[in-house]
Amino acid sequence: MNVAMIGSGYVGLVSGACFAEFGATVTCIDVDQSKIDRLNAGEIPIYEPGLEDLVERNVKADRLTFTSSYAPAIGEADLVFIAVGTPTRRGDGHADLVYVYEAARQIARYLDGYTVVVDKSTVPVGTARQVSRIIKETNPEADFDVASNPEFLREGAAIDDFMHPDRVVLGVESERAEKLLHELYRPLNLIEAPVVVTNLESAELVKYASNAFLATKISFINEIANLCEQVGADVHAVAKGMGMDRRIGGKFLHAGPGYGGSCFPKDTTALIRIAQEHGASCRIVEAAVEVNAAQKARMVKKIREALGGSEAGKTIAVLGLTFKPETDDMRDSPSLAIIPNLIDKGATILAHDPQGMEEAKKLLPDQVNYLTDVYSTAKGADAVVLMTEWNEYRGLDLGRFKELMQGNAFIDLRNVYEKTHLSTLGFNYYCVGR
Repeated sequence: MNVAMIGSGYVGLVSGACFAEFGATVTCIDVDQSKIDRLNAGEIPIYEPGLEDLVERNVKADRLTFTSSYAPAIGEADLVFIAVGTPTRRGDGHADLVYVYEAARQIARYLDGYTVVVDKSTVPVGTARQVSRIIKETNPEADFDVASNPEFLREGAAIDDFMHPDRVVLGVESERAEKLLHELYRPLNLIEAPVVVTNLESAELVKYASNAFLATKISFINEIANLCEQVGADVHAVAKGMGMDRRIGGKFLHAGPGYGGSCFPKDTTALIRIAQEHGASCRIVEAAVEVNAAQKARMVKKIREALGGSEAGKTIAVLGLTFKPETDDMRDSPSLAIIPNLIDKGATILAHDPQGMEEAKKLLPDQVNYLTDVYSTAKGADAVVLMTEWNEYRGLDLGRFKELMQGNAFIDLRNVYEKTHLSTLGFNYYCVGR
């Protein structure tokens, strides 16, 4: 089976490599020639555990290739996936579909024989029908169907998520399209992965609804964490007790500085706009977004209070910059909201992240000092802020950290450590919801 993947970013590259691992012949197409050149040179432009080996293996097996040309890959393809970016549109919060629609126009020009064009990008309800309209207008003779196959990949665990999915969602309108997609995903039959077959609109909405619900769980537990601090409760115990209820579940009930990343912020905003356009309300999602913004601001206040009421003239060691561990993704990371506020108030920032520093340099103020040795951030620091829960931060020699610091404030925004342990080492320990 021949597959063309339009877009070689996070979703396109991971999906393309995984389909190749399934045995398909995959061509990843991207208009960014520099990205294609890097991929053809064996350089992976994103950090995702296991991806480099997966790509290398399938390139060597001649199942995976990279090009900036739509021809001849589109004409030879049985399925063409659109996996381009859908960033938040400035000014109104809608998903910007300019790249999706341009991909549809380009695909239409090269279609040859029956082809299923599949939306893999996260797109608003109705996009698949717009893609179909564009293809028909551009190439009235084309023999094709449009389908929706949203991705549910967690950064840092994307390959396992693809190979062992909770579910595969197929939005289709013809038996031919459904048959081809089932054939492509046939290797998952061995693990009996659930497949949900539905219409286009339902498939498009599943992704937004899923991400909005998970974002709401995060905002909910952060509000409970704030209440815990006021009443003397422990959010860990509260979340554990809640999570034992099978109707609720324990995942995403971890208090912290708020959610970020490439999905939750833009998808919650887009869902709100979709609802508004159709005369429906999404007040719970609106509240989740508001709580998330407030939580980031609250973390700045927590750091300020730990420093005695002012950041001015203080040196702060920041451990972790990415929105979560095991990724170099900085998009909407809490650090982007917290660190500039500290700098504006006169703080000096000494920052470390195992994978995210190059991306952080593009987004954070120039005043941030980046250090490749995590212990170097502690030298002369008045406080340390644990921003992202990378595994290597869980096993730090905290005694050494304390000796290098001039202050003793440890602000743990991910609740990695225990207060009693930190106190015995001489730290004033601050966390979230405990």
